[in-house]
Amino acid sequence: MRTHWSVDPSVSLRVMLRGIPRRDHNPAPTIPRRGAPPVKSKIRGVKHIVVVASGKGGVGKSTVADSSTVMTQRDTANLALAMLQTSPLGRPANVGLLDLDIFGPSVPKIMGLEQAGDPALSAENKLLPLRNHGVKTMSMGYLLPPDPTGETGVAWRGMMVMKAVQQLLFDVDWTTPTGEGSQDLDVLVIDMPPGTGDVQLSLGQLVSVDGAVIVSTPQDVALVDARKGIIGLLLNMSHYTCTSCSTPHELFGSSDHFVRAASDLKLSVLGKLPLVTSVSDGGDAGRPVMVQSTPEGEEVRRTMRTVGQGVWDWLDKRPVAMNVGARG
Repeated sequence: MRTHWSVDPSVSLRVMLRGIPRRDHNPAPTIPRRGAPPVKSKIRGVKHIVVVASGKGGVGKSTVADSSTVMTQRDTANLALAMLQTSPLGRPANVGLLDLDIFGPSVPKIMGLEQAGDPALSAENKLLPLRNHGVKTMSMGYLLPPDPTGETGVAWRGMMVMKAVQQLLFDVDWTTPTGEGSQDLDVLVIDMPPGTGDVQLSLGQLVSVDGAVIVSTPQDVALVDARKGIIGLLLNMSHYTCTSCSTPHELFGSSDHFVRAASDLKLSVLGKLPLVTSVSDGGDAGRPVMVQSTPEGEEVRRTMRTVGQGVWDWLDKRPVAMNVGARG
């Protein structure tokens, strides 16, 4: 069960002042109290931005909500790895994974980077992502002081959350140094906390996002009520195939109404992910299913590679946004 730890204000302040660097010469944008909303921008050094989100944290009970949230984060990590493996660029893609779940960051654990230490700083005083499995990552989990129980989380609200989000968005150097300068990140996959709140509002107001993948379960597809910019829907926990037969068992209800709802919303169904123990076990061990070779996880890998190709195709067909600047 995920826990939101109460943080002493002085500890929170130290995290904000020390954990995330201050860059007074190029401050993160602030949201004005009056007047027009801030102008959306791209993130400097990032070509495409894809958000992975869910309509809510679960299906009613807190234990299920926590399980669903972690599953979404594993889906996000597996999507980043799938896009790395299905690059249409004629070269390995530069893929990044940004964990914006301020309240319960799990990307360090899922990506096997819990013991990687603090991120280094560039000459421009920007955070340098930590890398594993070929993917660059950044998370609030790298910046918070360790907890004796092994859990990481905060109970911030309002401006502290917005400040942390702004700096994770604009104070990270995603570029890769080359002999002729630097190479931009081809795609940044952003993992969002469930539901709507300060994090979602900050991202929506500040960043020009290329598209979103909505992760849903058979029960909560009806919560998807926005269509613009959605690449498609990904059905999680779609079915379970036992080892003694090849018949999919839809434990959480038929996926037929999910498909009908997607059709009514004119949204694509990118894939249906089964319940597979290697997904959760691998995430706990820092080895997402996309970098495993177990036969049990092959259906998930095959599905996620199809999803990755679908996202690449969607990005390729998307018109280039004009008159959009970059911050960072």
